[in-house]
Amino acid sequence: MPLRARLSTAAVAALTAWLAPPAMAQVFPTSPIHLVVGFGAGSTADILARLIGRHLQDRLGQPVVVEDRPGNSSMLAAEAVARAPNDGYTLFMATVANTLNPVQNRLSFNLGKNMEPVALLGVSPTVLVVHPSIPAKTVKEFIAIAKAKPESLTFGTSGAGTASQLAADLFNIKAGTKILTVSYQGGANQGVSDLLAGRITAMFNVAVALAPYANSGKLVPLAVGQARRSTIMPDVPTMDEEGIPGFDVGVWIGMLGPAGMPAPVVEKLADIANEALQTETVKNAMSTQGIDPIGAPPQAFRKFIDADIAKWQSIIAATEERK
Repeated sequence: MPLRARLSTAAVAALTAWLAPPAMAQVFPTSPIHLVVGFGAGSTADILARLIGRHLQDRLGQPVVVEDRPGNSSMLAAEAVARAPNDGYTLFMATVANTLNPVQNRLSFNLGKNMEPVALLGVSPTVLVVHPSIPAKTVKEFIAIAKAKPESLTFGTSGAGTASQLAADLFNIKAGTKILTVSYQGGANQGVSDLLAGRITAMFNVAVALAPYANSGKLVPLAVGQARRSTIMPDVPTMDEEGIPGFDVGVWIGMLGPAGMPAPVVEKLADIANEALQTETVKNAMSTQGIDPIGAPPQAFRKFIDADIAKWQSIIAATEERK
């Protein structure tokens, strides 16, 4: 083959390779995308998946099918998506359960390594509330009561190893209290019922579930369990404002895919997902559901996941040392 022909062939090959990633992003997607949720219909993750899914569908011109596959605290869905082809057509709506569960149960699954972070979307803030019979309007007053009468107060939780249980453990560690925990295998709703009846004295739960009772005076909100105030309960201070720094146990939600997804596809999905958080339709719907938008690109989301895993490892280790 003449030298000029060989050079031309090489040049074409190089140009093709250089253009391949953008070209892939331009043609993706050519068929429906499946967005898998590890909880049932009506869950916070399911609601946000449908909001983001509609925006992705409008912008990408392909159907986005939301599939609810509950089981094992969302881990069954996570592991199924992790094994799916890494072409961007199968995505996963992850939550804090997918970083907490592997740490709690010492599993080899690592969300940030076994999956490809796409976008950190939002957080459903937790809030600490007490029954009105407890004469506390602030966290400091609540701590004072707990220390004056050790083990006289009770935290309702959703069970051992859950975020609500570890939020209670973290509070006891940081505040130096010994508030007993009562686990409800029936979930948070059962605990809320007992809290309203005065059978337990306090609880950490998502703000959207507690806001109606706080607004009516049936429960007293003391602090939001995250670094910034909640949009659904804007008058409630953060733990940091109440003198408990470094307390952050919000229920975050983000989108990931199988590890090794093409970078242009990841970036395209991330851009559109984060764009959705800026639209009035999505923002208003999220506000109604008590979800605060965050928005973060893939690399920032990966760092967030690493930090979240480290946080739960630290809390669990500290709790075990305290026993």
